[in-house]
Amino acid sequence: MAGPRYPVSVQGAALVQIKRLQTFAFCVRWSDGSDTFVRRSWDEFRRLKTLKETFPVEAGLLRRSDRVLPKLLDAPLLAHGGRTSRGLARLQLLETYSRRLLATAERVARSPAITGFFAPQPVDLEPALPPGSRVILPAPEEPPVSRTAGRLSIHSLETQSLRCLQPFCTQDTRNRPFQARAQESLDVLLRHPSGWWLVENEDQQMAWFPAPYLEEAAPGRGRERGRSLGSSGPQFCASRAYESNRADELSVPAGARVRVLEKSDRGWWLCRYGDREGLLPAVLLRPEGLGALLSGTGFRGGDDPAGEARGSREASQATAPPPTVPTRPSAGAIQSRCCTITRRALERRPGRQGPSRGCVDPVPVPHPTTER
Repeated sequence: MAGPRYPVSVQGAALVQIKRLQTFAFCVRWSDGSDTFVRRSWDEFRRLKTLKETFPVEAGLLRRSDRVLPKLLDAPLLAHGGRTSRGLARLQLLETYSRRLLATAERVARSPAITGFFAPQPVDLEPALPPGSRVILPAPEEPPVSRTAGRLSIHSLETQSLRCLQPFCTQDTRNRPFQARAQESLDVLLRHPSGWWLVENEDQQMAWFPAPYLEEAAPGRGRERGRSLGSSGPQFCASRAYESNRADELSVPAGARVRVLEKSDRGWWLCRYGDREGLLPAVLLRPEGLGALLSGTGFRGGDDPAGEARGSREASQATAPPPTVPTRPSAGAIQSRCCTITRRALERRPGRQGPSRGCVDPVPVPHPTTER
């Protein structure tokens, strides 16, 4: 393996409550491109204060103006919402503290103390959390509203680009024809629980669109699509580091998250780690616990989108029936689920018709049609 790895970024993932004990789960990205999920308690972070003894200059012990080590701030004891709310506030503070810690001098950020702290421990590699554990995800932050322009814009909301599975015809919010082609990229501006999402195409047309017709495409592949080979098998983690002895083997650090592509009763499994494939001893691999639980919440982990398997996927789509279109919600149902920022942004959108306020009223649309 090429040199020791070190953490490059830390992202708060969840608050894990085990009876009266609170631990904080983080996704740690490493210099080799891999990532791991770890859990640490508040007291474990407090013990990082010993860094000032290891790095007295960076801690400002010799001269206060030289201090670069961040201070660990705590959430108010009487936080609104009780103990859970305080735990979520601590999670955010610990994420900020960790990022500032990794942004200090290289001799600090890459020191054994920091690398060892964020390295997976045996408890992080357990295939399941202790009985009675509660995993609480932090609420996504609402994007700030820019006031400099004097008006709100729908683009101030967070968008995600998805691709259309099959051709679909509808009308946009100004009653103009809206035709989406297969593989066309659409920006999702608003996700309504009814299954009809507000999207925008490259021509800046906005329309309510059925969510079953949309799918996430692998990033960095332009308009090509296909399932990532890295997601074609169950995910495991390495209980300890392994150094390859042959060209067809993989070298992985402790806690590495790998995809098992093929199992064998001979004790060696074909795995994928990052953009590499090779054999690993099955005895080193164990089912992922916390990482598997949190991977579906927006943390992509170490999966590499390289390596497309398009053949069978595209062949099956040629004969696949159109996705089911959910029932179209009423205008009042959509309006009741919109936040104030969304309603104001939509009602000030140029071309808004009608005297009503709030979200754009949906208009009747025909059933999906397939291009001939």
